[in-house]
Amino acid sequence: MDQSPAEQTLDLIETAGVLRPKDLDVYDIPHQVLYRLRDRGLVTQVGRGLYMLANAEVTENHALVEVCKRVPHGVICLLSALQFHTLGTQAPFQVWLAIDGKARRPHVDYPPLRVVRFTGRALTEGIEEHEIEGVTVRVYNPAKTVADCFKYRNKTGLDVAIEALRECRRERKATIHDLWYYAKIDRVANVMKPYIEAMT
Repeated sequence: MDQSPAEQTLDLIETAGVLRPKDLDVYDIPHQVLYRLRDRGLVTQVGRGLYMLANAEVTENHALVEVCKRVPHGVICLLSALQFHTLGTQAPFQVWLAIDGKARRPHVDYPPLRVVRFTGRALTEGIEEHEIEGVTVRVYNPAKTVADCFKYRNKTGLDVAIEALRECRRERKATIHDLWYYAKIDRVANVMKPYIEAMT
């Protein structure tokens, strides 16, 4: 039996986790169907142009979900990646996002975004994909995040990088080999060397 556009839209939101009106275009479903579902209380608007089922569970990583839905080519990095991996004590009010050095800066009004430009292997290596609220969230792994913090220590602070390295080793979230690997990719091996040696 054919589904109504409203039923089809609800199924799409349930599958996707977070839906944008333009996601309906491929199914030839008018955006008005989504807005009517919102007005009936079946769908909730969780950000500009982002909709979820009203009874959907929102996680502590919801801001990352919103950003990754809007900027699918971006990668959660630095302080936001530290928080995601529970490394250190950082609780950033912005979502830190890595994009290609030549990419156009994304226009995201909410949540607040801190864009950092990466290039080459520093952009493409060490990416993990996590399914959160039905959305694929791309985030750098712990070892890459630590190396990034040393590389961008002028933005995040050297104390943050050292704390992240210490926690990463104590929590066994990365091996020394992994840390060296990403330190070389980020060209901070000489900077990290004394801190790593002090912990081994």
